[in-house]
Amino acid sequence: MPELLIVRIHRYSRFLYGGIALLVFIFDQWTKEMVERAIPLHAVVPVIPHFFNLTRTRNPGAAFGLLSDSPAPWKTALLVSVSVALLVAVIGVVWKSRLLHWEAGVALALILGGAASNLLDRVRYGQVTDFMDFYFRDYHWFTFNLADSAIVAGTCLLVFYLLASG
Repeated sequence: MPELLIVRIHRYSRFLYGGIALLVFIFDQWTKEMVERAIPLHAVVPVIPHFFNLTRTRNPGAAFGLLSDSPAPWKTALLVSVSVALLVAVIGVVWKSRLLHWEAGVALALILGGAASNLLDRVRYGQVTDFMDFYFRDYHWFTFNLADSAIVAGTCLLVFYLLASG
């Protein structure tokens, strides 16, 4: 493939990946705003009985409730710092990659959009709004949001791509 064509494909794919990240960011912020307005804190709205509720919660910790009960004054600063470092790393990988396979590009875009949205919440409020509550009988998965879903989906896609291409 001619060098100029490779450069053009790479340039446009960056815009595509940026668009995916932006859509994840906007959609996550929009859904959190809707939940904040419509559902009181800790209220439960059944969606699929015995399986899925909307439940507005606040998570001052990291994923899966890690550090959420910690009273440490440095907790938010640590979480913001780690998030910023990871975002810079993801942006650096996407920017410096000569030709990023679409699977890796989409995966990194999902991770970037979700992480950026949760980072904004953490910087603005010191916590993240979570609202999706899946459960079976007495077992409840940790409540999460769309950004968390995008991060997990992106991570799974990236791992699958790396294992399949290796």
